[in-house]
Amino acid sequence: MRLRRSPTRPWRAPALLAACAMLAFGVPVSGVLAQQKPPPSTFGQVVGNAVLCIDQIDNKAFYAYLLTAFGPAYKHEGGAYWFRTDATLWGAPITDVIVSDDTSPLVFMGVVADSTPEKLEPAIRSASGLRFNKLDSSAFPVRGSMPGSKIVYFRSKAKVYCAKYKPLPPARTR
Repeated sequence: MRLRRSPTRPWRAPALLAACAMLAFGVPVSGVLAQQKPPPSTFGQVVGNAVLCIDQIDNKAFYAYLLTAFGPAYKHEGGAYWFRTDATLWGAPITDVIVSDDTSPLVFMGVVADSTPEKLEPAIRSASGLRFNKLDSSAFPVRGSMPGSKIVYFRSKAKVYCAKYKPLPPARTR
């Protein structure tokens, strides 16, 4: 069966093809889709305290918080959901926020800062008062705090995270 084109109605294929090509190449159809959400005003307190192990870590609650604040995670690998951010903590730009899923025996929360651990550690100390000690004498030492947070290299950036074992379920009593 062959489609006929009406002489009074022009064929719209060029416009349809152009729209499909724009979508295929990732050009946003609406300006709203292209804008990244600004971080919530509570980002520094909520996420900052969690990655410094000052606050409790509930991965489901943090996942819901990050989903609301930044939209869906852009990747899910290594037992974690990765969210892109345009936020700052301790004066350093934060590129990613990581929260654990339920596949790991650990519950963890972390951030990737666009800075080196050598520059980030004094900034955290001046903002929060937390000291980080070098835990080894390698070329890229892991830095740890008393509450349990760690600063490590992540390629050329710094990753700050807090990881704890999941709490045991409550004992069943009869």
